[in-house]
Amino acid sequence: MSVAHQDRAERLTEDEIFRAHRGGKLRTQVPITPLDARALSAISTPGVAHVTRAIAEDGRLAADYTWAHRLVAVVSDGTAVLGLGDVGPAAALPVMEGKAALFKALGGLDSVPLVLNTRDVDEIVETLVRLRPSFGAINLEDVAAPRCFELERALDAALDCPVMHNDQHGTAIVALAALRSSADLLGKPLPSMRVVVSGAGAAGTACARMLVAAGAGEVIVLDSRGVIHHGRPELSTAKAQLAELTNPRGLCGGLADVLPGADVFIGVSSATVPEELIAAMAPGAVVFALSNPTPEVAPDVAARYAAVVATGRSDHPNQISNLLACPGIFRGALDAGATRITERMMLAAADAIVALAAEDLAPDRVVPSVLDPRVAPGVAAAVAAAVREPGAAREPFSTGTPLGGTPLAAGAPLSGGAPLSGGAQLAAGAPLATVPSSVSVEERP
Repeated sequence: MSVAHQDRAERLTEDEIFRAHRGGKLRTQVPITPLDARALSAISTPGVAHVTRAIAEDGRLAADYTWAHRLVAVVSDGTAVLGLGDVGPAAALPVMEGKAALFKALGGLDSVPLVLNTRDVDEIVETLVRLRPSFGAINLEDVAAPRCFELERALDAALDCPVMHNDQHGTAIVALAALRSSADLLGKPLPSMRVVVSGAGAAGTACARMLVAAGAGEVIVLDSRGVIHHGRPELSTAKAQLAELTNPRGLCGGLADVLPGADVFIGVSSATVPEELIAAMAPGAVVFALSNPTPEVAPDVAARYAAVVATGRSDHPNQISNLLACPGIFRGALDAGATRITERMMLAAADAIVALAAEDLAPDRVVPSVLDPRVAPGVAAAVAAAVREPGAAREPFSTGTPLGGTPLAAGAPLSGGAPLSGGAQLAAGAPLATVPSSVSVEERP
């Protein structure tokens, strides 16, 4: 049993959970030691005025002397939190704090949680446009469909920085990676697979679109009213677009009509799938029951019939978690100076996850662990390499230093070169011609 799986076996108590969240999960840390009179004069008055004047004359210098261009805003309106639904912004904040802490721990990314007390798309866009000088990317979290589609499109059009809805694209990227790994393991080419997706919200829609883009043989999507097909009355705009992309045979009905004989089931809804329908799937089936915290079918039940079983939970093997994708995607996008997240970048992220899983591929290991330290750097490198599409990268800033910079040795001169990284320190007596500017967000001990 792996270390990660041993950890899963040790169930958390409610007291442990609440203690882990008491006081919040984030703090700011100023990486300047010691904070003596010399350092104070550099980071405050009079020294800071030199930096302010320089940025006022050349706005590109903000990338070097503030944290804005490597800071991710983790944004939610609290309308679709986990599997709990519309709990509001205050109750969503612990989730956003946790995501920000994990961005730092897994991807080395500074991020701040931002919950907004409005559900109006225009108001959210206006708020984030006004805040744009303070951050370098937006990670949307737990925004209900169909508003999440409109919000992401509007922000992508209004802002010159990467924007991604994690629940949509992060889940879709990892689900695609897990399915490609499963296909390799089982010797079933992806173009030969019939995939049934239960759920047409944010995650289900993105999964279906990603699978079609990756060449899956047939993708069929269901919502609470049954199979989505061209010509079904009263489809929303998003579902009508989905009908054009999926279900090429125009199948109708419910899950009982399309799941028997299918190669893959992907559950991203709160629906319960009867055991007999899982049993009726094709031999060597793949079941991703991703509803959280309660999967559509219990993993032990699915394992009676399916060759590969995955969930969204951390206490079972094959966790399909968007944390395998998002820290690395944003890290790679910011490192490369991208102004948007493209489909090519997302597919590159999936490629990287598949490559890492291939080194230890097994039915209970079709994706690497979220805690695998290779994941975020591997995804970041793949995404940065994919920033080649016209308009994907902004003009390079003056240093061209990747996010985080290069740590400087204590006592090294600071008159040129890279800004200090989040973990570097300012040695007493060191020259201060270049002032470290970063404040890192870290997990609370």
